Amino acid sequence: MKTADDFSSPPTDYNLLVPDGWFEISLDPEERDQSILALVDLQFRGVDNAPHLKRELMTDLQKRAKRAYGIGGTQLYLSLLTAGPVPLASSLLISVPATAEWSACSNADELAAHLADRWPGENAELGVKRLEAAGDAVRVRRRDAPNPDSQMGNTLPVTTLTYYVPIPTARRWLMLNFSTPMDPLADQMVHLFDTVAGTLHWM
Repeated sequence: MKTADDFSSPPTDYNLLVPDGWFEISLDPEERDQSILALVDLQFRGVDNAPHLKRELMTDLQKRAKRAYGIGGTQLYLSLLTAGPVPLASSLLISVPATAEWSACSNADELAAHLADRWPGENAELGVKRLEAAGDAVRVRRRDAPNPDSQMGNTLPVTTLTYYVPIPTARRWLMLNFSTPMDPLADQMVHLFDTVAGTLHWM
């Protein structure tokens, strides 16, 4: 497996390992609705008396997928994992966003300094972390107030873990944006997110 230092030209792709039980929603406009319908059918398998909830879920997922695609999203995963009867709700959006404001940042240390001004205070934990194959990345953990209107009625604080990973020789950044409303299990979920991020490698 190549490491970031092995590339003399930009990689053609990336790969990472996600847990069984994470469902990928296609962000391609031509495939998006079919992918969302497959997820909704899976979630409501055996339930025939909840058409309103199905429509509500489909509408929410369509909004999320369109928004993700609009900011450079390449992959969106939603967790279907459970711990007994408790769903372990979480998501991962992978994107290559426009980087006009980061154009002067050529490495993780520079970007960390740049982002530190954006998230001052105790609700953000920011630093540089080495990913074994993908190289140095900026890691930001945050805990934000819930937004029930845009989070299907969620009233718990939302923990996000974002990795900004420089694409070798490209002066572009790959973002891994993990999120979970499982506030009582936030540390365990973040540990899982860190493990997934650690599998990222360039191709």
